[in-house]
Amino acid sequence: MAVSPLSPPKADVADLATQVRSDFPILQRQVHGHPLIYFDNAATSQKPLAVLQAMEHYYQHCNANVHRGVHTLSNEATDAYEGAREKIARFLNAPSPQQIIYTRNASEAINLVAYSWGLSSLSPGDEIILSVMEHHSNLIPWQLVAQKTGAVLKFIQLTPEGELDLEHYQSLLSDRTRLVAVVQVSNMLGSLNPVQEVIGWAHRYGAKVLLDACQSVPHLPVDVQALNCDWLAFSGHKMCGPTGIGVLYGKRNLLRAMPPFLGGGEMIADVYLDHATYADIPHKFEAGTPAIAQAVGLGAAVDYLSEIGLERVHAHEQRLIARLLEGIQRIPGITVYGPTDLTRRAGLVSFSAEAIHPHDLSTLLDDHGIAIRAGHHCTQPLHRYLRVQSTARASVYFYNTAAEVDRFLEVLAEAVEFFSVALS
Repeated sequence: MAVSPLSPPKADVADLATQVRSDFPILQRQVHGHPLIYFDNAATSQKPLAVLQAMEHYYQHCNANVHRGVHTLSNEATDAYEGAREKIARFLNAPSPQQIIYTRNASEAINLVAYSWGLSSLSPGDEIILSVMEHHSNLIPWQLVAQKTGAVLKFIQLTPEGELDLEHYQSLLSDRTRLVAVVQVSNMLGSLNPVQEVIGWAHRYGAKVLLDACQSVPHLPVDVQALNCDWLAFSGHKMCGPTGIGVLYGKRNLLRAMPPFLGGGEMIADVYLDHATYADIPHKFEAGTPAIAQAVGLGAAVDYLSEIGLERVHAHEQRLIARLLEGIQRIPGITVYGPTDLTRRAGLVSFSAEAIHPHDLSTLLDDHGIAIRAGHHCTQPLHRYLRVQSTARASVYFYNTAAEVDRFLEVLAEAVEFFSVALS
């Protein structure tokens, strides 16, 4: 298949990746005899040495439990653990570190709101507005809460371009709307949703808003005060941090009014045999020994991303995705999902090739050292809405290069041609 070459990349496309690639040991490895091209960043990101070293330093030099001791190691561990919380608060422009709750992942953060706030605040007939593009993590918890409380789920439909239909959203809002829970960036469509407008309209009706920010916080500046969201959830492992830790941001008055999610040590003030009183936020929601090393690693990831600058990260990804979209649309038989306007798209592209199942395509690309995602990406309802069973997804990050995009397009074109000939 003859696909015309893309024009040479601008120098600034390579600059950032060139500066940082040596920070990521895994990017130096080969897969099946080919240099690794890692385009599965929407599933999880790679970790820089700064993060790995911060976690190793904790275990080697100040491994102790936090908050519970007065000895030197415990104090050092507590300082590192709470210091990471302060870094995250600054990263999000949260008013206070008290509003940063550590969780195991974004799914647990959303479940915390669902079970603590949802079960105690929702009544039969109350309405929860979601969208058809939600990740299962921002869908299933609300299904469970609706079943337990009698609340009603409503869903924002999409425009033909794969964006939230704001007119339809406004038509769903009513005096019974209690919560709007939407994704800031779709992990399948790449849509960069106008969440500021979504939040503004919800608040006019007195509704609360939760943002799933897993695909936004790692890639572009997010200011929770400017957004005025009530809660925001994201995971550490998608932003150069370790697995096993996520974050819930919440407005102070809401967090203080919410009952505990889990019970145990750390989250108490005073305990008696028949009752207990609880600690103030954030510790009220952090029962048991926390993921200390993971918090330290996430703090190091925040430092790393802050030094680079999220504006620069986003600009780099935009240039890569522009190049990827330009090239992939030249390959016959490829269908791309999501907005074509780059100002409303983040750094991922989901697509299907009419001659190849996504799993077969992913396997073939892996034979060339190229890692992409294939499947429903935890968005089965969205795939049904789009009338497609599964898709392939390529997602970039700031350490990816234009040369990697070009190699991906070359192998993809060859794969499409091979399967087209085989089936003809």
